[in-house]
Amino acid sequence: MFWGKRSYREVKEGLKPLFPRLWRYCLVMTGSSDRAADLAQSTCLRALEKCEQFIVGSDLDRWLFRIAKNLWINEMRAEAVRQGGGLHSVDEFDLEDHTTTVDTGALTKDVLRGVFSLPEAQRMVLALVYIEGYSYREASDILDIPIGTVMSRLAAARAKLADRFTHYQRDVV
Repeated sequence: MFWGKRSYREVKEGLKPLFPRLWRYCLVMTGSSDRAADLAQSTCLRALEKCEQFIVGSDLDRWLFRIAKNLWINEMRAEAVRQGGGLHSVDEFDLEDHTTTVDTGALTKDVLRGVFSLPEAQRMVLALVYIEGYSYREASDILDIPIGTVMSRLAAARAKLADRFTHYQRDVV
């Protein structure tokens, strides 16, 4: 019982400071700020419900990201069954623009569209490694995939994004 109370306390106290990162990861998966908020909240609720499974002293953020990934996969499967699809057009993404200039705003939107146009598996790895700063090994642990798959997905994502943005390099040079 002691460990259960301790794990509950550690999970509960860790949720608030990790929530912005969790929401950002959920945004990359869902492509919508509203759906990201719902997924992040569902993740927090599931974490509290399953806190006895959390190993006290381990990395709460990795555990939360794993829960979010699993919830999202379950949601996508359920949606695909209900609607026969579940994927959204890039034009439907609800992206807030916090930029101050027209040029950076346009580039930011183009980059986000490029990221959201990647396959989900590549987006998830890209978010963990390049946005959250996890190592390849840590990302492979969170996603429960081999490290070679992480490297392969990142290479494919980089190639697709580089191909998409070669005109920016030409315009700058």
